[in-house]
Amino acid sequence: MPKKILMLVGDYVEDYEAMVPYQAMLSVGIDVDTLAPDRKKGETIPTAVHDFVGDQTYKETQGHRFPITVDFDLANPEDYDGLYIAGGRAPEYTRLNKRVLEITKYFFETNKPVAAICHGIQVLTAAKVLTGRTLTAYVAVGPDIELAGGTWKNIPADQAVVDGNLVTSPAWPGHPAILKEFYNLLGIRISGV
Repeated sequence: MPKKILMLVGDYVEDYEAMVPYQAMLSVGIDVDTLAPDRKKGETIPTAVHDFVGDQTYKETQGHRFPITVDFDLANPEDYDGLYIAGGRAPEYTRLNKRVLEITKYFFETNKPVAAICHGIQVLTAAKVLTGRTLTAYVAVGPDIELAGGTWKNIPADQAVVDGNLVTSPAWPGHPAILKEFYNLLGIRISGV
């Protein structure tokens, strides 16, 4: 039976941080449901592309429309084997939604695998699930991790950190690393040629 993942997104989620893991998980046979606050199955959300062009922070441009596959109010976290939290601007407001925090806490309380990338870690800080955890995030989120009782590791953007059921990466260059570790946490083994 294929693994089933719940992917949390929201308006202006980082395009790569939603599209790439969504398609990568589908490509290895994982069922992925995407949800966003106040959205219903069949709707789409706007994404944003974040790129560094020489300024002190990233530049944001319009990305693709990203599909929502399950009604926000109807998704039951008990039906899923893991949670994937994408980054971008979305987490700064999705973390304010009580149901988002309840869903997130459920995966930690049941010790099911959780992956979070870049600013997606803001959902974890608001859910208060980081006490005693070691993780990474986009550098601007590092202080939030510390304030939430976790230990922040400043690592290269193409790497990931695993702590128990949690795997995190600083940004989309870390997709190969975070997905590999997330698959391991899910018990999925992929062998090469």
